[in-house]
Amino acid sequence: MMETTKSPGWVKSNLNTSLLWSVISLLAAVGFSVVAPLEKILGANARLVYFHGAWVWVALLAFAAAALAGLVGLLARRQALNVWSRAFGWTGQLFWITFLPMSLFVMAANWNGLFLQEPRFRVPLNLAVVGLLLQIGLWLLPDIRWNSMGNLAFGVLVWATMRGLGTVLHPESPVFNSDARSIQVYFIIIVILLAAAAFQLSRWFTARLALPREKHA
Repeated sequence: MMETTKSPGWVKSNLNTSLLWSVISLLAAVGFSVVAPLEKILGANARLVYFHGAWVWVALLAFAAAALAGLVGLLARRQALNVWSRAFGWTGQLFWITFLPMSLFVMAANWNGLFLQEPRFRVPLNLAVVGLLLQIGLWLLPDIRWNSMGNLAFGVLVWATMRGLGTVLHPESPVFNSDARSIQVYFIIIVILLAAAAFQLSRWFTARLALPREKHA
């Protein structure tokens, strides 16, 4: 008889609760973006920039969490952390892929056109393709420890690549280069709310991964 660690009722409850809180946190982030202070150059479009920038940061944080959970899971031989690494990796990839069409919308709103050769769009697009193929490949491997190794390598790749990335039209940091503290405070709040949504989504993924363990041999 296979030993189970979680009851089906617990898993279903965790699925519903995590998804609900993820949606609530996301809606709260949207609400704070709508009422965020305007910027003297961008005007109302600044609110799109705040939300878009926060979305990117949360994707990067999710990749970092996947890498860290994978590293500790491998070193400590903790299967639960390997599962969390997979969940954070999926969450980071979801945020990363969805930030690309968001970038196109922000470009059109602020630049009155699309500049697809902008490094802050072209390089993340390449990383999105690599990350998606990586996650599909890792899902097919039977040993989840490979997932932790892959997330560790990809997390390092993303952070190293984005850190040294140049720009053409994209401003360096419209939020933290601003003298308005209120803009920075609102941006940090939006990041926290989106991070909460990402964490709850990762919890939802871990609950989904726990479902096969409810089967008995």
